[in-house]
Amino acid sequence: MLSEDQGTLLHAAATAGKKPEQQAGLAFWMQRVLEECDRASVDFAPDPVHDLRVALRRCRSMADGLMAIHPDPAWKEMKKAGKRVFSSLGELRDVQVIEEWVGKLGDVSDPAASVLLRYLASREVQLKAEAAQALKAFDRKQWVRWSSHLPRRAARVKQGNAIFKHLALERWVEAHELHRRALRNRSQVSFHRLRIGLKRFRYIVENFLPQQHHAWRDDLKELQDILGEVHDLDVLWATALQIHAFPDAEARARWQARVREERDRRIAKYREKMVGKGSLWSGWRAELPQGEEIKSVALQRLMLWASNLDPDFKHSNHVARLALQLYDGLAGNGVPPEPAGADLRGILRVAALLHDVGRSKHEKGRHKASYRLIRRLASPLGWNKESLRIAGIIARYHRGALPRPGQKALRGLSPGQRQSVLQLAGMLRLADAFDIPRDGRIQRLDVRHENGFVVIGARGYSPRDRRAEAIAGARHLLEVVCRRPVIVQPLRPPRKPVASN
Repeated sequence: MLSEDQGTLLHAAATAGKKPEQQAGLAFWMQRVLEECDRASVDFAPDPVHDLRVALRRCRSMADGLMAIHPDPAWKEMKKAGKRVFSSLGELRDVQVIEEWVGKLGDVSDPAASVLLRYLASREVQLKAEAAQALKAFDRKQWVRWSSHLPRRAARVKQGNAIFKHLALERWVEAHELHRRALRNRSQVSFHRLRIGLKRFRYIVENFLPQQHHAWRDDLKELQDILGEVHDLDVLWATALQIHAFPDAEARARWQARVREERDRRIAKYREKMVGKGSLWSGWRAELPQGEEIKSVALQRLMLWASNLDPDFKHSNHVARLALQLYDGLAGNGVPPEPAGADLRGILRVAALLHDVGRSKHEKGRHKASYRLIRRLASPLGWNKESLRIAGIIARYHRGALPRPGQKALRGLSPGQRQSVLQLAGMLRLADAFDIPRDGRIQRLDVRHENGFVVIGARGYSPRDRRAEAIAGARHLLEVVCRRPVIVQPLRPPRKPVASN
């Protein structure tokens, strides 16, 4: 099977004048797609078909990673447009590769080889016609527009950033699980999925982690070639069975032995590199986020995602600080009670940071829009889906009508979860009201409990400014769920000690 690097070399003359750093990244590969479309459309020969699929796959893989931090609908649209062409070329590529394998495993006098080659030649003609239709329908003008807009989005996060290491770790976890399944059942489907999973990991490393790619590229390429050849052999055998290529049992057994020998040799080579304490899996994992760093970088990812939607993320960051000050002051007195295994403080922080992402849609009903956006967001590694869902519900109630029993957002929560959600929503609602003018004036909240009251001292607060009315209304939910009156008053800065003579 022609490797991706061999296909890339075919364009050495076209890219000879470019600097090495230009021959990577989204802009390069999106332009490459257009070039490869022109080459492939001539006669859909094996090399151009392969190169076009490589270029499309890289664009779609980069979009997969970047759409997790840049929520631009164009990522999904670009992926969808690329998939149509990519899929139309998939079976054609398989047919062309199988033809090469038939030539290696059989000879002109072999009846099974003759049957296979006749079938493949006929199928190739049909698939080329279908691929031509797909290329004709491909909207090149829209692709050019995306290639101008999306790379600028991609450039906002520097290569090698911890966020890209976190994305690579997600792909590592996915691929490693596919590795375990493949070695357990050794099926054609499981090794094909492993090949795709490893390829996704490879592309994140290759496009966003230059230091790791420099160290790992040879191994990643070799593994991709090994698993690619396993896939080719599996497709060859399935095709031969489907068209009844074997004239008798003896011919079938002979071909099966050849295919199995080639396949087993490659599986053994894969196991040699990927099984045991010294496996490549272990080496790669050691270079990616560990322990508490995983959750810390996951939070950075969520913040970056929110900052690309929220037009005033500085306000949301400030509200998060105020909300945590409220939480810390109330938590010392058992409000809210911390359920076993729950990180309510962390959930409140995320809810506050993400509470205004709905402003990217519209101002009216933005709290509901925020809830919908957070609910659809894939939870990054280190954050479970349930915690993110609860953060979304808290954001849903940071403004607007008070929560009521039976509302859709609250369904499915246990009584304990519902109580915690309402308490945290009360804190977020009040914290947001403290910065209703979005001026960052109130920097410090001090919470104390006096005679059954919750007294909140706010540095910079005045009962005469316009935020006082908003604060008076916002504290109601917290009073209801905490079952205590809440009093807000100015917090005086500490007096400076008078110097003695």
